[in-house]
Amino acid sequence: MENGRKRELQRKMQARHVVMLSLGGVIGTGLFLSTGYTIQQAGPFGTILSYLVGAFVVYLVMLCLGELSVHMPETGAFHSYAARYIGPGTGYTVAWLYWLTWTVALGSEFTAAGLLMQRWFPSISVWIWSAAFAALIFVLNAVTVKFFAESEFWFSSVKVIAVVIFVLLGAGAIVGVIPMTNSQPAPFFSNVISAGLFPNGALAILMTMLAVNFAFSGTELIGIAAGETVDPDKTIPKAIRITLWRLIFFFVGTIVVLSALLPMSDAGVLESPFVAVLERIGVPYAADIMNFVILTAILSAANSGLYASSRMLWSLADKQMISPIFLTLTKRGVPIYALIFSMFGGGLALFSSIIAPDTVYIVLVSISGLAVVVVWMSISLSQYLFRKRYIQEGHSVKDLVYRTPFYPLVPIASFVLCLASCIGIAFDPTQRIALYCGIPFILFCYGSYYVTNKYKKRGVKYVNQNQSH
Repeated sequence: MENGRKRELQRKMQARHVVMLSLGGVIGTGLFLSTGYTIQQAGPFGTILSYLVGAFVVYLVMLCLGELSVHMPETGAFHSYAARYIGPGTGYTVAWLYWLTWTVALGSEFTAAGLLMQRWFPSISVWIWSAAFAALIFVLNAVTVKFFAESEFWFSSVKVIAVVIFVLLGAGAIVGVIPMTNSQPAPFFSNVISAGLFPNGALAILMTMLAVNFAFSGTELIGIAAGETVDPDKTIPKAIRITLWRLIFFFVGTIVVLSALLPMSDAGVLESPFVAVLERIGVPYAADIMNFVILTAILSAANSGLYASSRMLWSLADKQMISPIFLTLTKRGVPIYALIFSMFGGGLALFSSIIAPDTVYIVLVSISGLAVVVVWMSISLSQYLFRKRYIQEGHSVKDLVYRTPFYPLVPIASFVLCLASCIGIAFDPTQRIALYCGIPFILFCYGSYYVTNKYKKRGVKYVNQNQSH
């Protein structure tokens, strides 16, 4: 192991790695398992609208993140931007919120992967599979950054290809090029509008926005990887551009196919709406194929998640906000203790999902759902304040390699839209718990930052006084 003083992470990620890392974080259980719930809540047309608004919000946030991460490519980027431009307490809170989001995700992903394996190996306990997958993901992250990036590239490729084939097959079935089983006529878009445009009212769209934002979470991984990316001023803008178009195609394309081929009443109750659609098109072994794709998707999201949470801890230690032990790197530049601690956090989340699913685990999931939106708000506000200060210090905007367009409209609009989805939760009794748990957690993070900081300053003062005697 290298001494923590030589704190250099290695720039080994290419543009293709960063794009796939971002897509890997996004295309997970949110797309494959939660879309049915959203269709049932907001109706097919409302869901398409929700995802389009969601993609628009993500794009605005990415435009803000692009300017910041190209100008200051750091690992664990956005919490240090928040610390610098909003305040150190905010930076500290954002980092812990983000760390929690991914560690909770790790717990749920390992459980889900174990459950999926039950289809093929019903006699082997879920626990054994969960532990085996956890060990695999840990090894992929612990070897080298390049090895992690390469494994993530191939994991993501499987699901990207699967989604593309699904959308193309679905489109063929919608217009009648591919015949449906039972000789059903081609549905075209009759299912999309059969229940009316907004069957549960327009407010349902606002209420589903948090679920939609959560489904899009992971796009901001581009900012975290900036510190380990080759040539960030070219790679990051390219990755942002490609990611956005792919997101619209994958999410909106998938939702259009699901909405057109499944009646709204069926969408929410099915375990995986994808399997139902493939069976209606008559794809043999549809359930097994989707089981494999969803398994790959889950492992890929866990892979991205462990990477993100370990880099957040490394970055907090780098800013001297937590113990310097998390700065320790292996010879190949992997922050090993940050990785172990994040894995341990994921293990605790997994444990709580089994021991206390109705209390501790629900609280964790609720906080992590809200956390993503709070992180996006911090990115928008940081960019707004950064540009303001940049101009005040006498710099020219023309000197920025990557500029957020339509400033200050973009950061303000992305901040307000994220805030609106937080307000939307208050109207949904099932999601309200996110506010009840999330807000106290945020206050707790602020409080702990200021308390530890106060003691740290006292300790430094005490040392200085004793040295001067």
